[in-house]
Amino acid sequence: MEKTQTRLYPEDQAKVDRFLSTGINANERNRFRPLKLMFWLALTIVILGVLSRLIGVFILG
Repeated sequence: MEKTQTRLYPEDQAKVDRFLSTGINANERNRFRPLKLMFWLALTIVILGVLSRLIGVFILG
């Protein structure tokens, strides 16, 4: 196999590597949990639905 070569000069590659290892790129992120997201989305929809029903019943008559 052929070794992958970059198109950048070594000093530019060093700048890219330094940027990627700092800031937001260096933070370990929590794993994505789709069930937790769906739970909060469903809860928000239910709360907004109940709120709209209460507004319809008590305010609009």
